[in-house]
Amino acid sequence: MKDSRISKLAKLLLNHSVKLQPKERVMIKAHYVAKPLAIELIDQVYQLGAYPYFEMFDDDIIKHLYMGYQKEQLETQFAWMLQQFKDVDCIILIIGEENDSELAEVPAGKFKLRGEAYRPVQEFYINNRRWVLLNYPTRSLAQKAKMSTEKYEDFLLDVCSIDYAKMGQSMKPLVELINRTDKVRITGPGTDISFSIKGIGAVPCQGERNIPDGEVYTAPIRDSVNGQITYNTPCPYQGITHNNLCLKFEKGKIVEATSDQTEKLQEVFDTDEGARYIGEFALGVNPLIQHPVGDILFDEKIAGSLHFTPGSCYEKAYNGNKSSIHWDLVLIQREEYGGGEIWFDDVLIRKNGIFVLPELECLNPENLA
Repeated sequence: MKDSRISKLAKLLLNHSVKLQPKERVMIKAHYVAKPLAIELIDQVYQLGAYPYFEMFDDDIIKHLYMGYQKEQLETQFAWMLQQFKDVDCIILIIGEENDSELAEVPAGKFKLRGEAYRPVQEFYINNRRWVLLNYPTRSLAQKAKMSTEKYEDFLLDVCSIDYAKMGQSMKPLVELINRTDKVRITGPGTDISFSIKGIGAVPCQGERNIPDGEVYTAPIRDSVNGQITYNTPCPYQGITHNNLCLKFEKGKIVEATSDQTEKLQEVFDTDEGARYIGEFALGVNPLIQHPVGDILFDEKIAGSLHFTPGSCYEKAYNGNKSSIHWDLVLIQREEYGGGEIWFDDVLIRKNGIFVLPELECLNPENLA
């Protein structure tokens, strides 16, 4: 029996996220576990009079490929992929993670090699194509979230189907405020950091690039970051999860980094020069996501959170930082997570995860849900 929520999600992806039109070409890339959604998408694409193309992922095969990657091999692979993305109008990426610990066995040098080769492809589709990324419910993700598979599936499908049109309207005052702000200061347990966002600009995220969604992002001026930030959520990257991750900055650069996996952490930040600078600063506002589930697509949108991201910036909030990494690290500032404050130009805008300016109160969970 078909789950009506899968049909609803497919409709959201095609009509809201990538806004597919008749005769357009859409590439759907998905893990095998996401087969029900992939089939529904293909059927609905045909109903819209458009053309679907499909490619399947498999984690075991990907791991074996990673282990032997060579530069010449990757150059050929990603030349094909770049042409593929040039030949379509939009892309839907569906990740169905089975066991991300498999990648922990891959040497750091292979990740670096692949990241450098893949960067032109990623920059092309992010900046030149309509695209959306989402995760499909799996037993692995349910286990990370400490939920039963059935409960996690319900959670994911409910969160993904929030009213994004309402969310977009509510984000407008925050976008306007960020666009006229110069100085930002963030305080909290283990955190006192300041930087400038003057002239960078704000981007609202309302279900057009990620599902689920719910953030407004910008970026700091590259060399303006000073101070320390301590993240209070698990920070997964390349199959390894870091806890109690703390970064210290001087003139924009990470000069000290610690976690419960400090040696592995240093490998990440040694990837390239841009890995030690920040490419994104964002505020999470999704009212249906309250706690970390070990999946960054969800955790970075937690209500009352922020993420402060080492690595490459986005073109729409460009600060000049380039890197083959982009690692969203999340700090929750709600009272039960230790609290914290955000100040824009010496004016308090959010305290303990709750917006205190009247024009921003529409983004608080009780008003946005």
